[in-house]
Amino acid sequence: MKASQPNQQDFRRQRAGIAYGMGAFLSWGILPLYFKAVAAVPSLEVLAHRVVWSLVFLLGLTLARGRWAAFLALFRSRRTTLTLLTTTCLIATNWGVFIWAVASDQLVEASLGYFITPLVNVLLGVVFLKERLRRWQLVAVALAAVGIGWMTAHLGHPPLISMTLALGFGFYGLLRKQVPATGIQGLTAETLLLSPVAVAWMVWRYRQGDLVFLNAPVRMDLLLMSAGVITALPLIWFAEGARRLRLATMGFLQYLAPSGQLLLAVVFFGEPFTRVHAISFGLIWIALALYSADTLRGRRFPS
Repeated sequence: MKASQPNQQDFRRQRAGIAYGMGAFLSWGILPLYFKAVAAVPSLEVLAHRVVWSLVFLLGLTLARGRWAAFLALFRSRRTTLTLLTTTCLIATNWGVFIWAVASDQLVEASLGYFITPLVNVLLGVVFLKERLRRWQLVAVALAAVGIGWMTAHLGHPPLISMTLALGFGFYGLLRKQVPATGIQGLTAETLLLSPVAVAWMVWRYRQGDLVFLNAPVRMDLLLMSAGVITALPLIWFAEGARRLRLATMGFLQYLAPSGQLLLAVVFFGEPFTRVHAISFGLIWIALALYSADTLRGRRFPS
């Protein structure tokens, strides 16, 4: 019995990790349902509420967990503060573009951005971290480029939403690796830095008589206030899942989010999914399959 106890503990840990990971990525996959529910509110106001109410929730969580001193320590380093200012701009852009994409019925293109993100991360590793691409990784990146090129050629313009989300989130992840903070601490800092702008913008809109909040039905006000919990909970689940699972497992689970978004866009929101989309997505899915298989092989048989 004693010999099997560690295996039982590992199994429970992995099972909990999978539950947390799936909870996080499935939550991000159905997040567009929330933004559709508040689509009548201007995208910038939704973004402002997401910042402000996330900060309220995260500050309360930080105080409740007794992590206030560790959080304040982030701002003692000028380099860390400047890096957080940059990641703040990137995450604000990411949130704003995604909210607008959902409200303007362009979720298919937004989901493509999150399918591309892992391959963008590979390229950023090559450019900025001097990492070397293995053969099949190179093939995967080339296939993704062909998929984007195909869509650009047939739609008459590059998929700007997809590229903005993928590049923005890729650079965000690259910079956040340089910040000595947990995901929750980092997001708390970013929302703290963004909140003065968000609050000032909402006050200005209120004085102009254009703010929806407090001038809408109570149901809409409550929906806007719930943005903090909706934003922060998946991040907490992600952090707990990452602590318990291998990176390769989390890498596979991450595709649940854009898959859910794509399913919502086509099946529930009625967005078009044309032959051009099918070929472009198909090439990128093949690229992701090659990349994932090569990653697993690299872990089993390191060079």
